[in-house]
Amino acid sequence: MDTGRLRSIAMIAIFDIGGPLLAYHLLQSNGVGTVPALVLSGVLPAIGVIIGIIRHRRVDAVGVLVLAGIVVGAVLGLVSHNPKLVLDEGSVSTGVFGLICLGSLATDKPMMYRFALEFMGPDTERGREFADLRQYKEFRRAFVVITVVWGTAYLVEAAVRVLIVQETSAGTALAVSKVLPYAVAAVLIAWTVGYGRLQKRRGDRIAAAYAAAAEANEAAEAGRTAEAGRTAETEEVDGRVESAEVGDATAQADTGDAHHR
Repeated sequence: MDTGRLRSIAMIAIFDIGGPLLAYHLLQSNGVGTVPALVLSGVLPAIGVIIGIIRHRRVDAVGVLVLAGIVVGAVLGLVSHNPKLVLDEGSVSTGVFGLICLGSLATDKPMMYRFALEFMGPDTERGREFADLRQYKEFRRAFVVITVVWGTAYLVEAAVRVLIVQETSAGTALAVSKVLPYAVAAVLIAWTVGYGRLQKRRGDRIAAAYAAAAEANEAAEAGRTAEAGRTAETEEVDGRVESAEVGDATAQADTGDAHHR
């Protein structure tokens, strides 16, 4: 496992899962109220998003959405003193992302295609090769399916998280809200990889069929060309034979005339 992946896992463990849960329980055990404890534990995920923006030197749309959700949830929670509003912030950003995915289907570039291209780098050789695949109908349809699945899954996740927040304690809802997104993402990634491999095998079969059809067409065209050549040669030979026969008949006629004279 490379250093970059280890760093990403450590960031998730510290700023997204372990850190917020530990901070919440430490604050609660020291007499801090539920809403302030939830708001303060949300500082760590916000710091993680900011670190990611600084490290990559670009603004990530998903990170900004998560950061906005944290801020809105914290403000609503502090104003209303309702812990459920603080906990629902993750559900809002998740639901919005799901709607964005489904809404992107109205464009010619579904959201998951955009994410894949951004991940590869549109200016890299791999990114350009990936973008060139959009000329194939099967490739475009595959990313429509992937985007539908991801968008629907995130909407379902948002609904489940809201239900958990409403029906369980703040501590339980916080734990679920920290773990569930990564479980859902892991399942979606595994499905996407499997679906991508299936589509690749289908694409290889289609490409092989196209290649076989092209070879058959070339062979048929070559056969037609050869047949046309043979037909032309036969007609030429027949013409020569006919000319020779006419010449012989003419010569015989001339000889007969000469005898008569």
